[in-house]
Amino acid sequence: MRRMKNPVWVVDAVKAQEDYTLLITFAGGEKRLYDARPLLEKAIYSPLKNPAFFLNAKADCGPVVWDDDIDIAPEHLYESSLPANG
Repeated sequence: MRRMKNPVWVVDAVKAQEDYTLLITFAGGEKRLYDARPLLEKAIYSPLKNPAFFLNAKADCGPVVWDDDIDIAPEHLYESSLPANG
């Protein structure tokens, strides 16, 4: 039983792609495309430059995470992404 509806920006699923974009499905079913390449310039996100590591992105109750140290806030992902075609 759900007590409360999730906000639209909660990440339900994510698929990391080889071009450093994330295809994200949000709680309302909306699919959006996020370009992660600008993050690669920031020191905390430098491990994402490794394609094998980047492709291990997963949704974790809201944010997109890679490990205990690297995640991206769902609000940022929603606001900074574009509607995905299809």
